[in-house]
Amino acid sequence: MQRALVIGASGGIGAAVAEALRARLGAGNVTTLSRRDDGLDITSEQSVRTCLSRQDGPFDLVFLATGGLAVAGHAPEKALREVSPEALRAVFDLNALGTALILKHAVPLLAKDRRAVFAALSARVGSIGDNRLGGWHSYRAAKAALNQILHGAAIELKRSHRQAICVALHPGTVATPLTRAYAGRHPTVPPEDAAQNLLKVIDGLDPGASGGFFDWAGKTIPW
Repeated sequence: MQRALVIGASGGIGAAVAEALRARLGAGNVTTLSRRDDGLDITSEQSVRTCLSRQDGPFDLVFLATGGLAVAGHAPEKALREVSPEALRAVFDLNALGTALILKHAVPLLAKDRRAVFAALSARVGSIGDNRLGGWHSYRAAKAALNQILHGAAIELKRSHRQAICVALHPGTVATPLTRAYAGRHPTVPPEDAAQNLLKVIDGLDPGASGGFFDWAGKTIPW
């Protein structure tokens, strides 16, 4: 890996991944983008197009660390009666629509002549096969949509970037502001540990893994 782009680098996981990559590649080989620092709104195609068109590829890794559980003040639903159109749209826009827009405009930045990875944060609760508790309807559905978008993109990428790898990654329960109110009794890991775990998984992927959904330990998660 020579150069990396981290999108969502002002968040807990994104910042930790960016720092870990700087230690590995050197600060000059790691580019970061975020809403806070660069005005990037991943739900706006104009914003995505503008921010990504300013980047000089090729990148060996594009890491998308955006997403949200409680979006625009809407808490995760515990039951169907709590579902609202406003919450569903807001959560979909940030988690699914945003991923599709980033993919659309980031693919041209991926290296074509060597291994290149597009990795996006997903969540185990986006797995339909692993859903045994119900609830969190908007977030689960949005992450399932994100997974489908990535899987479809992986198929398309094989035609233009033969060595490309496009994957969804579950980081585990990471101690960030996003999870603080919802972690409950689940053990959490610091963002720095999560970053190292995720980069280790990315390091071990080959093109045959493209289109997959993996956890922080590299284990396949059912769709």
